[in-house]
Amino acid sequence: MDTETVISLRGVRADLGSRPVLRGIDLTVGRGEVVALLGANGSGKSTAIRTIIGQVPVSAGEVELFGTPRRLFRQWARVGYVPQRTTAEGGVPATVTEIVSSGRLSRARFGVLRKADHAAVRRALELVGMADRAKDSVNALSGGQHQRVLIARALAAEPELLIMDEPMAGVDLASQEVLAGTLREQVASGATVLLVLHELGPLEPLIDRAVVLRDGCVLHDGPPPKALGQHALPGHDHVHPHAPTRTGLLS
Repeated sequence: MDTETVISLRGVRADLGSRPVLRGIDLTVGRGEVVALLGANGSGKSTAIRTIIGQVPVSAGEVELFGTPRRLFRQWARVGYVPQRTTAEGGVPATVTEIVSSGRLSRARFGVLRKADHAAVRRALELVGMADRAKDSVNALSGGQHQRVLIARALAAEPELLIMDEPMAGVDLASQEVLAGTLREQVASGATVLLVLHELGPLEPLIDRAVVLRDGCVLHDGPPPKALGQHALPGHDHVHPHAPTRTGLLS
């Protein structure tokens, strides 16, 4: 039985200013898959997911979500997006609950949160281990705690598809383990996940496929490359200089 395609990129090109960043990439993510986008800084990973959610226009090719061209797609409650923490911080004077509740608005009728909405917000906070900080200001949180709040905000809408940009960047190991457990639970419930990673870390057991980008092109699309270990992934800018090459990924 064919798996439903949740994300499809065909021949996608994208530019930032006059600089080409994506050079005709193809990518498909099927329902229930967990796909990691890997690659060095500047390889096009974040730009690729930003084209999917419409933050970056494509200059050529086609992006589809759940079988619908992105330009026509309107069911954004089905998609949860977690941006890079550095791009999401702004000193907003809000509580943890207020930030997470904002992620539920896409499902709320007329923008009014009802009993079921508040329950979804509480569950999202519990999933990321932040229920005890619900009334605290987000400005009082550590980096790892702030990242958990951003993930809870995405989970509050109970999305079918989670798109995450470097969710583990700058996050302490304890928070990494919490986030890995949270993601494991989402996958078990049938969520589809596309995430940008710099290294696999605790998420490695969850990854079905790895797509390695280099200079805006797909270098590898298949099983996660484990030959070099999780701290030296192919195409990354911190590969160990004496690590053996495999399948030409470092050539």
